[in-house]
Amino acid sequence: MALEQTIKPIGPYIASLGSAGGKKAGGIGFTFLLAAAGYGLSQLPVLHYVGQMACAILLAVIYRQVWGYPEALRAGITFSGKSLLRLAIILYGIKLNLLQVFQDGPSLLIRDIAAALFAIGCTLLLAKLLKADQKLSLLLGIGTAICGAAAIAAVSPILRSKEEDTAVSVGLIALAGTVFAVGYTMLRPVLALTELQYGVWSGTSLHEIAHVALAAAPAGEDALAGALLAKLGRVFLLVPLSMVLILVQRQRQQRRLRRLKEQAPGAEDNAKIHQAAKLQLPWFLLGFLALSALGSTGAGQTFMHEAPEIMNAITQITTFLLTMAMVALGLNVDLRGSGKAIIKPLAAMFIASVLLAVSTYFTI
Repeated sequence: MALEQTIKPIGPYIASLGSAGGKKAGGIGFTFLLAAAGYGLSQLPVLHYVGQMACAILLAVIYRQVWGYPEALRAGITFSGKSLLRLAIILYGIKLNLLQVFQDGPSLLIRDIAAALFAIGCTLLLAKLLKADQKLSLLLGIGTAICGAAAIAAVSPILRSKEEDTAVSVGLIALAGTVFAVGYTMLRPVLALTELQYGVWSGTSLHEIAHVALAAAPAGEDALAGALLAKLGRVFLLVPLSMVLILVQRQRQQRRLRRLKEQAPGAEDNAKIHQAAKLQLPWFLLGFLALSALGSTGAGQTFMHEAPEIMNAITQITTFLLTMAMVALGLNVDLRGSGKAIIKPLAAMFIASVLLAVSTYFTI
């Protein structure tokens, strides 16, 4: 009851402040407060396994269901859900050492490609069999295959996904990945795997970097090193996958454009035709790749080793920016209209994750 009385007035109070610019800043501040609350929750026992993004999304979804969307703060919330999200993805690229992926783990990269294709294909096939929402299932499949929330956030603009679908996908991936990571640590003592094999298995099959670290760290340094290297290969796949999705989307848009022209010959300037042909390019992925390349140079590696506190700060800032973006997306989730639609895609993703874990285990 005390928490309700504390949170409830926050949105209306911020909305009452200042001009349009002030309200934009207020919307950003609102996502900051919910993200900070999510971080606080993630420090509690048990919830620290779930992570701050999942906790923050949960708070945002609850706020939307109980008190509605704070319309007066829309500009700032939209800024957090788009601009801050893109900035976080760019900063996320510093975690990817391209040289390490290509020099030390070419065989792991091949394994990662096979695992990613299996995860996406299996999720979509199961979604079709279960008659689940294909768009939501595709986001979940990509999150499972590549790097969880970061992958979903990166491809959503390409796929023109609804913000509600993006937020739901991120929340489900975070929760499922946590369950699997804890399950891996419980199974490790009875598995017939060496430390390195266990690490590679974790890095090849778990959803996010945080989940990989959670599962592999208890097995020792060799396990953690192998796990992170395998996971880096999957993070690298975010760029080529995005390029493939762009080509597929562009072909679809061109087909739609041709159909519209056939239906309205001579109306090439029609707004609908131009809208059909328009495709939003994820320029922030170029920033992601550029930062990865910069961090992979000799100078970049030297800086990272000599200034670990700065790298740790960048990582924490990146995670918090991504958490603020997830809050903004979570505020767009209306469970009254989409609650039942989540069940089948979740089932498809969960079964696909189990099959991915089993298949990669027997091929280590």
